Amino acid sequence: MAPLFRMAAGLVAEMGGTLPHGAIIAREYGLPAVANVSGVTTRLKEGDHISLDAERGEIVVQARAGD
Repeated sequence: MAPLFRMAAGLVAEMGGTLPHGAIIAREYGLPAVANVSGVTTRLKEGDHISLDAERGEIVVQARAGD
């Protein structure tokens, strides 16, 4: 999983908190991470553009894929 973090701008996870592997790796790469977002894997689609506010735990969809 870690090589994918080199291409990522942030991490959004449906399950977990601050200690799962993904969150720890995101922290090591200096990436914002928002975890425990119920239903995110069904609400976001590949190609959606989002912004993350890791301090507030907020995700904002900027543009939907194909729009």
